[in-house]
Amino acid sequence: MSTYDIAVIGGGPGGYVAAIRASQLGLKVALVERDKLGGICLNWGCIPTKALLRSSEVFSLFNHAANYGLKANEAEFDFTKIIERSRKVSQQLSNGIAYLMKKNKITVIQGTGKLKSNSEITVLDSTGTPIEDVTAKNIIIATGARAKTIPGLEPDGEYIWDYRAALAPTEKPNSLLVVGSGAIGIEFASFYNTLGTKVHVVEIANRILPAEDSEISEIAKKSLQSRGINFQLSTSVANLTKENGKVTATLKKEDGSLETLEVDKVISAVGISPNVEGLGLEELGIATNRGHIETDQWCATNQPGVFAIGDVTAPPWLAHKASHEAVICVDKIAGKEDVKSLNTLALAGCTYCTPQVASVGYTESKAKEMGYDVKVGRFPFQANGKAIAMGETEGMIKTIVDRHTDRLLGAHMIGAEVTELIQGFSIALTLKATASQLSHVIFPHPTLSEMMHESILDTNNEALHF
Repeated sequence: MSTYDIAVIGGGPGGYVAAIRASQLGLKVALVERDKLGGICLNWGCIPTKALLRSSEVFSLFNHAANYGLKANEAEFDFTKIIERSRKVSQQLSNGIAYLMKKNKITVIQGTGKLKSNSEITVLDSTGTPIEDVTAKNIIIATGARAKTIPGLEPDGEYIWDYRAALAPTEKPNSLLVVGSGAIGIEFASFYNTLGTKVHVVEIANRILPAEDSEISEIAKKSLQSRGINFQLSTSVANLTKENGKVTATLKKEDGSLETLEVDKVISAVGISPNVEGLGLEELGIATNRGHIETDQWCATNQPGVFAIGDVTAPPWLAHKASHEAVICVDKIAGKEDVKSLNTLALAGCTYCTPQVASVGYTESKAKEMGYDVKVGRFPFQANGKAIAMGETEGMIKTIVDRHTDRLLGAHMIGAEVTELIQGFSIALTLKATASQLSHVIFPHPTLSEMMHESILDTNNEALHF
């Protein structure tokens, strides 16, 4: 039996970062992983979807070459090659994580970890047979989550896909129903739509991207509709029938009326479920809430020496949240001074559809609901020189400011490259910046980032170029 300072269960963006950070601090570390290093994010989530979306984006640019004074023959794509490229990108990064484990002298144990106590882990092989015991002064659970399954919408890999099947199909469907319009659903809808698939999106809420600011959601819906995506809001899937190589979906409207829709494939994107089964949580009395492990601000569970980070814990369920929690957790275990707890307000969310959507902080409605008297600034892409030069004039940047303290409360963006811009507002929220302070920041010209400045100026009706 090996003994470690920290043993981590799960090698995703939370787990492997925790292991690296612990090694940096001179701690002896073991990492237990049952599949590939990098977790869902790197292998079946964030990274491969972005590779697919990049291919569709380049294809779209080819089709609009004339807008840039260029001539090209009719653009075509090789769907198999697009999928292969996505898988290669993931494999390259997974190999990189393996290298980092060796570089940092981290013991990687292949298998499934189960808690025997708050200081012992039994590692099981794929058949459930114990193969090794590990003892550690501290245990970090970073097992992540998987696609949620709801009755009647169980993925079968052929007609009904989860994100794994949607990432690596053998051929492109001619028609597709996406159930759920969160970030995952909208990204898949955008990708397949750009490649010519007729895409339908069903959402039980009354707007798409329900977590986003309502104004941004509406702009996104109109834009995606103009590209050919069909949305059915306040609608649920009552039944799915698979026959003759097709899927017939019975859709239930808010008023109770029913209609049918026939498609080649269905993607279920209705949320996630935490990977807590078989961990031994019940035996140790580790508290959970709706399946997710409960933790304090330092990622500690109610059992001494047992911690949890990432998607297996409370929302928001984001890879960068998991990685940041990993550092907080390990630093606290190591006894570092001045460790700061997670500031969820400064956690940005990104959706990589076309156009991109990004946000951080409170939405306008949430800020008002919390009692803030807000000032709202807006600036459109169509008034920005760089956006016009790029041929990307669709979109807007919106900022929310507290009228009394002048503090930035939130920022919401839709348009080209906003997923790269949002970090500027994340920094501002982290530093508790005011609109006055941000108005004095000099943004380079010509850049898309100038719109961030103009949006802040607009909170005081001082925008210069619109």
